[in-house]
Amino acid sequence: MGNSVNPSLYSPLDLAYIGDTVYEVMNRTEALLKGNRPVKKLHRECSSRANAAYQAEMMRLLEKELTDEEAAVFRRARNAEVYTKAKNYSLADYHMATALEAVLGYLYLSGEFDRLTALVRTGWERVGNDR
Repeated sequence: MGNSVNPSLYSPLDLAYIGDTVYEVMNRTEALLKGNRPVKKLHRECSSRANAAYQAEMMRLLEKELTDEEAAVFRRARNAEVYTKAKNYSLADYHMATALEAVLGYLYLSGEFDRLTALVRTGWERVGNDR
């Protein structure tokens, strides 16, 4: 994707849709870069970071550091009417996780890859991998 796209053309749930995929690729890459291991171990590590409770906690810990534009995307996504919710997680966590994914989608479509990477890495450091 050579050029950035105007993320304001998309709904918060559309941003979350692409942000979910961006997060998944980053998560899997992070696990893979820690060394060659059986896929089952890679999956277990990734699963610990790819759930609504973990992502909601990340968003809560990062919320105060968002730029004005990111905070606006966060609020729109957190308040968006969703028609499903993640199994075994609270609706509040699902909304926060959706908001995180929307911010990541916004940054990705804006071409702000350094900011995207920094935000995710900071979130991972703060929440940790042993939850």
